[in-house]
Amino acid sequence: MNVKRLFELQKALDERIIEEHQLQNDLLFHRKLLALQVEVGELANETRCFKYWSTKSPAPRDVIVEEYVDGIHFILSLGLELGISDITNYEQLDSSGSPVDAFQKVYHAIDALGQNQTEEYFKKLFEKYLQLGATLDLSVSEMEDAYLKKNEINHQRQNEGY
Repeated sequence: MNVKRLFELQKALDERIIEEHQLQNDLLFHRKLLALQVEVGELANETRCFKYWSTKSPAPRDVIVEEYVDGIHFILSLGLELGISDITNYEQLDSSGSPVDAFQKVYHAIDALGQNQTEEYFKKLFEKYLQLGATLDLSVSEMEDAYLKKNEINHQRQNEGY
């Protein structure tokens, strides 16, 4: 995954949003953190992995992928808030874990980043989120491709006054 490129694309989108919505003087870190928590919840809801009481199937794969990549947007945006523009050497991904456990680890990492706004905690969040994707059977290239497509959609939404 070309994480540096994703950061560059996210920076351009963030700068556009800040300019167009006149947010230059706003502190956005905690708003972005909450947005990420909401997006992770939406993803969990679409996977239905925690709904032990239901026999309904998960959402179609394309819906899950789109929800997943929304989280990548906010994670990259949080990194930019912390002055981070690339990450290398993230851990090897393993798809064998439980989605419920992976979601819990992401939520814990989000909380930890909120308390410790450092590159170390950001990297842990990034790794846990990629691991969640692997647990949901997403490949790294699928994650990256989906991000690129959604980034274009997000710019189009800004064009339309979203």
